[in-house]
Amino acid sequence: MSQLPDLSIYKTIVLDCDGVVLNSNQTKVDAYYNTAKRMGGSDAQAQAFVDYHIKLGSIPRNDKIRYYITEIIKQPLTPELFQAFMETFTEILDETLMQCEVAPALMDLKQKTSQAKWMLMSGGDQEELRQIFPRRHLDHLFELGIYGGPTKKNEHLASLIADGSIQFPALFIGDSRFDHQASTGAGLDFIFVADWTDMPDWKAYCQAHQVTVCHHLELRPHEAFV
Repeated sequence: MSQLPDLSIYKTIVLDCDGVVLNSNQTKVDAYYNTAKRMGGSDAQAQAFVDYHIKLGSIPRNDKIRYYITEIIKQPLTPELFQAFMETFTEILDETLMQCEVAPALMDLKQKTSQAKWMLMSGGDQEELRQIFPRRHLDHLFELGIYGGPTKKNEHLASLIADGSIQFPALFIGDSRFDHQASTGAGLDFIFVADWTDMPDWKAYCQAHQVTVCHHLELRPHEAFV
């Protein structure tokens, strides 16, 4: 596997949220399941919603909810129904995001990379994240801002590179296939952190693509990839 890069070279570090900064992947899984149930879905429909969420990874919830309505429960996609699902999901998720664990090594990594400016980039809703992170006293860590859905990560990266916000060399720390594809496609280096990921086939994927893998933000190399 690739060697762990020298962190001191980076001018910009981009971090994913769920499974990287916050231990919130299972929180999101539960929110999708409970949203489906609260909106009248069966157990099987709720599980299908969860399966689709996990399959897509770091894709904004808007796309997943549209799919659930049209393909799983096979209802017309009306603005009213879509909004009801979005509001239900947000309500369920908000409380748990305020309680879930913050990566223990987050502050230490910030000190170790003091030469770099940080940015948070998530598949989660951007406005929601911009409310949650100040309430959790974490927003100050991300000098370059907090970005999320409905804009996709590859689109955010393209625009932030174009306007000069992301300076190279740049590193993306994530835990999903889409994190890897979006970041390397934009020219950033990438580290996969495995301990909180919900990506089912992450070992095979990282081996096939020669991805640098660490346990978590202490960036201790994963023994399966040494």
